Amino acid sequence: MVRNRPTRPYVVCAALVALVLVGQASAQQDTWAGVARIVAVGDVHGDFDQFVKTLRAAEVVDGQDKWIAGKTHLVQLGDILGRGTESRQVLDLMMRLEGQAAAAGGVVHALIGNHEAMVLQDDWRYVQPDDQKAYGGVEEFRKAMSATGKYGQWIRKHNTAIKINDVVFVHAGITPSFGLLSLAQINKTIREELAKGVMDGAATDPFGPLWDRSLALDDPDRVAPQLEAVLRRYGASRMVVGHNVSLDGVSARAGGRLIMVDVGMSKLYGGPAACLVVEKGDFYEVRHPKAKRRLVLENPSKKRAAYSVAPPAIQMARIAID
Repeated sequence: MVRNRPTRPYVVCAALVALVLVGQASAQQDTWAGVARIVAVGDVHGDFDQFVKTLRAAEVVDGQDKWIAGKTHLVQLGDILGRGTESRQVLDLMMRLEGQAAAAGGVVHALIGNHEAMVLQDDWRYVQPDDQKAYGGVEEFRKAMSATGKYGQWIRKHNTAIKINDVVFVHAGITPSFGLLSLAQINKTIREELAKGVMDGAATDPFGPLWDRSLALDDPDRVAPQLEAVLRRYGASRMVVGHNVSLDGVSARAGGRLIMVDVGMSKLYGGPAACLVVEKGDFYEVRHPKAKRRLVLENPSKKRAAYSVAPPAIQMARIAID
């Protein structure tokens, strides 16, 4: 879903000012290193069967949906909610897997997507009546997604953006403007906005990390230097995003810097049960039932010299907040 994008520049400026004033970074972890295996799953949109098929294909869970992936890091890139009818089953599974993964030395990362933010801010336009029924009805759904509810509390504690090894994971993307901020600042800002019910901040900004589509849709030649500026800021080489449906499967653009994993797996789109698997630096699409395709990606370091200097405005702003 694409919101109307404001054209007045002060909208972006106001959002940035608010973000810079966030204060000290959250103590919650947002960066991991030395991870041998990562599984990244895009937008689920309440399709439990497709989600489970994807996890089984990637050997994350067994036939009883129990964690079998050892020290793997599972990243779900947001948008569990909205459009579908089985979000509660998906959330319950994610919550169980969190504990099972931790016991095995792995980690489950449930990133916040724009549909999570919408629901937590009482924007239910994409919530299906049958999905609400699974929680017991409208009022029960409201309570479940509240700040003290089982699911609302769980969602609100999670990150928006993380870095594993040299890869940044985020629902929609981080553009140079928001890339002026640390991952900790972005995460703390979104969590605080969702906790306080802020309706005009980073969580709703069309140019923000939950909504922006420019990295996935704009001219790759223009996107590549923008991504380079952001990735250099975080000491990363690639960014993995969901949010933009590609029924052809996991794909890459902008010289391999951006990897898109929203394959439209839900019934609404009819896409495959597929995900991204990163094993010892190699990137693969794994698709149900047993297909595995290696992604042929350019090495960003070969082109890094072309983008070694960020635009002056970005450099100045970066100095101001470091």
